[in-house]
Amino acid sequence: MRTIDFTPLYRSAVGFDRLASLLESAARTSQENGWPPYNIETTGENAYRIEIAVAGFKPDELNIEVKENLLTVTGRKTANDDAGANRTYLHRGLAERDFERRFQLADYVIVTEAALDNGLLSISLKRELPEALKPRRIEIASSAGTLIEGKAKTKAA
Repeated sequence: MRTIDFTPLYRSAVGFDRLASLLESAARTSQENGWPPYNIETTGENAYRIEIAVAGFKPDELNIEVKENLLTVTGRKTANDDAGANRTYLHRGLAERDFERRFQLADYVIVTEAALDNGLLSISLKRELPEALKPRRIEIASSAGTLIEGKAKTKAA
């Protein structure tokens, strides 16, 4: 297993401490187990979707929370009912264990909707820049057409 030391980055770069902490967080997250599996896709220029395979979970057993650019998806399986306790499995391949998945979001990325369909939890995200950060066109005024004194000369036909 490889570990990366970001200490030289902290010593020589000013203002990049957040980037280094994101890289450290990503390195730690990649060492965790890969359950539940998920996809991250881009659905437009500023639109994204995260799909998480949560077979066997009901909507009330899932929780989606965004706090300070960190999206956390948690699944807590409720205790099986009495009918489920009497089951005898020959093979149990569906994992019904609790989980927590975290995704670091970029600035101005917001969650627009979440839906659970056929065991896939889909979370739609969109980057919405504030008006102050959007590029805007500045009109250039021309003073060539205005005169302070006198009349504009007209061309003789």
